[in-house]
Order: sequence, then C-alpha cells, then structure tokens
Amino acid sequence: MAPLDSPLDFRTTSLADLAAAVRARQISARELTTHALERITALNPTYNAFVAVDAERALAEASAVDELTAKGGDPGALAGIPLAVKDNHDAVGYRSTFGAPVLADAPPASADSPFVARLRGAGCVVVGKTNLPEFAWTGNTTNALFGPTANPFNPAHGAGGSSGGAAAALAAGMVPLATGSDGGGSIRIPSAVCGLSGMKPSLGRVPGGGPNPPGWLDLSTNGPMARRITDVVTALDVAVGPDPSDLRSLPRPEASWLAAIEDPHVPVRVIWAPTLGYADVDAEVLAICRRAVEVLESLGAEVVEVETVFDTDPVGDFLTVMGVCQLRTMRPFMGHPRWEEIDPVLRAIVDAAQTTTAEELVRVFDRFHRMNLTLIDLFHEARILVTPTCAGVVPLVGQGQGTANGAPTPNWAQFTYPFNMTRSPAATVCAGLNSDGLPVGLQLVGPQHGDLVVLRTAAALEAGLLAARGHDLLAPLEPAP
Repeated sequence: MAPLDSPLDFRTTSLADLAAAVRARQISARELTTHALERITALNPTYNAFVAVDAERALAEASAVDELTAKGGDPGALAGIPLAVKDNHDAVGYRSTFGAPVLADAPPASADSPFVARLRGAGCVVVGKTNLPEFAWTGNTTNALFGPTANPFNPAHGAGGSSGGAAAALAAGMVPLATGSDGGGSIRIPSAVCGLSGMKPSLGRVPGGGPNPPGWLDLSTNGPMARRITDVVTALDVAVGPDPSDLRSLPRPEASWLAAIEDPHVPVRVIWAPTLGYADVDAEVLAICRRAVEVLESLGAEVVEVETVFDTDPVGDFLTVMGVCQLRTMRPFMGHPRWEEIDPVLRAIVDAAQTTTAEELVRVFDRFHRMNLTLIDLFHEARILVTPTCAGVVPLVGQGQGTANGAPTPNWAQFTYPFNMTRSPAATVCAGLNSDGLPVGLQLVGPQHGDLVVLRTAAALEAGLLAARGHDLLAPLEPAP
C-alpha cells in the first residue's frame, strides 16, 4: 500500500490505497467522509455537482465501518470509500429526482438500487446525490430543478452529461468514486470533458434491475466512475455480476478484473477511425486524438486508419428509441404543474415519439443488429476500434449546443451513441487539453463482451500518455468566494 497523501487528495490517491488504509486503521472511514464533506462544502457552490448531501447519515455510515474494523471485521474491498450516487439511482433516504422538476417531491428511497447496494455492501459510504439533465436525456448537465453543473477544468463550460455531476465531483476531488449510467455516452462524455478515464461496460455486466423496468431498454448500462482506470476496475470488480431482477445481467466473470490489468498492454493491431465515416470533428480535438493514437503506436500497436465504419450517422435511430422510452417514462407527468419547466427540446422529442409505430421501432432494432454485424467484421481485423470520444467542444455551462471548428452544433458528441446501439464495451482516456484548458478524450471500443481487452488497452494508454506528458492533468480548482 502506498502512503496516503498529506494533505489528502482524492484525485491522486487510489481507491485500493484508501480502502486498505481504512482496513488497517491507518485512517478512519469517518475521516475520509469528513474530508469529502468539507470538499463538497468548499467547492460545490462553484461547480454544482451535488444536488443533495446528508452529512449526518454519511458520518453515521462511516462510523459503522470503523466499528466493524475495530472489531476485526472486514467491511469490504471499498472500505470507507465516500460514494456519490447519480440522481437516477436509488439510495436509501434520498429522493431520486432524475433532475426533473416533476419529481422534485418524490418520496425518499426506502431501498438502494442493486448497483448502489453492491457498492455499499463492499464498504462504500454514500455522501450524496449528483446532478444530471432531466431523465438523463442529453450530453450536458443542466435542469430547471437544480441548475447547471460547471466543469472544474474551465467553469465557463459544462461538465458533460448525463453523469455530469458525478464527473465534476470526481475531477474536483470531492469524492473518489461515483455511480454513473451510460445510455448514449453518459459516462464517456462527461469523463472525457472532465479529464477522467471512463468505462461503459458491456450491457448486463453491472446490474440494473430493481422494482422498475430499464428506462432506456437495452441502450443504457450502469458503471462506476473514477479518475483513473485502475480505480474504475477496482469498483467494477465489486459491481459486476448478475442480479435476479435484471433480465439482461451476465454471469460473474471467473477471474478478477483487477488482476487482469496488472500487466496492461495494447493489442497487436487497432483500427483508428477519426470520423467513423460521418462525424464533423473539431480540428483541435482531432489533432490531440491523433497524438494519443501515436502513443498507442509507440506502445506496440499497429495502427490501421479507416475512413468509414458506418455509412451514415445513426443519431436518428438512436433518438427514435430514446424518444419512445422517454415517452413511456414521462407520459404520467404530462399535465403536471411543472411540466413546462422540462427542457423544451426533450418535450419536443417526447411529443414526436407519440407517432412512432411498433413496426418502426422493430426496424430500428433491426438496424442495430446490422451495425453490430459491421463491427464483427471489423473486430476480425483488430481487437480495438479507436475514435475521438467527442467530436467537438463541450457546451458553455447550462447550454445545449457545443462547437466544432468554431461553429455551434447540437451534436458535438457524435461518437458515443453507436456503441450503446451495439452494446459494445467502450472506454475513454484523457488525451490532452485543448486551448481552452478543456480535456479531450480518446475512445476505445471492443468486441462483444470484450471488456477486459478494452480495460487493458485503456490502462496501457493512460500510463503511456502520463509518461509522455510527464505530469498528471488536474483541474485548477476555483472555490467559491
């Protein structure tokens, strides 16, 4: 175990070292939780990452962990780790508002979601809930209920979405671990623009389940979020495995995922698709990603560049499925006194979904099938597909449109949703900073259920980029006056 930082900084101390120190009683869970609460108090007024915090409940949970270790018990692999829970995941005692004004008065949850329960069972201490756009619908975090989340690297810009509150909390060092979900890029987008390494596991790896059906059918999957791949895998090692209430859940892998990345390496061959065949990519984003691809090559991978993976942008099909799912979720709230406060673009998508027929929806899933066939052929040639994570620059704080080459665009994140449609495992690694000081991510996509090859490649690339850079990229934090 490495010695803990003094003063403690969640951004530079691994989950494994924090938890080991708690188990060894070198630091208490209560001290870790107190540090998290102090960071939230100091920084949340600037970044608005958290929408609810219960200090008394969190300190009581931390004390319970300490009492167990004092008696010689083992709280688990994540002993004492302060955990932020995205506000579309249930955590006992907290409302799940989904960032929506129509759910502002939702009753507090009486049970954890399966994902949160699994992390809490491994010793995590829930400190609060993090911000997201209404019903997790878009790639930048803002809503009428709690307002926008700002980016710790440049507070003039947003933190991405939909797990933007989680990403901002991690980038600012408020907590070392958070829950996320990814239905169209909602882990990868905010991870990329907040300088994190992020991972969307294969569908079914991390349980959904619980009393409610999946909100976005087979598009969305849960996943832990942290600053670095090793920390993500430390949490995944706890989180992966079946849950009886999740029809899509996969069997637990036989081997430890953490052990599988102890010797990270890149595949023999990777495919670099700078536009996927359809994306309008910001020139600075592309240049930063190309330099990161050169690092992959320096680590031993043969890089094969291709012009086209998909002939057309599948965003229309993505929006069809997302819209129908949102219609199902949001119809009960039509006519609610606060309905008009929901983002007008989301309301327009829901209105349009009312004319989608069952046959049209099935044909969209047929096209998902054909997209996956394309990837099967591609992965016969190489084990990893590489793209930029986002095509453009994250919007200004509270806005919906980003930019690419200086021009406004609503679809500044064109690279993530195809791999929700194909259910592929996909990661993002910070490739560098643009001229506005905003992080740029490189996306790594693997074959069906090929989570480990993605994670090993991401860990190797992360280490290679750090060595080439010579220093870590930490947000220049701006506490509230």
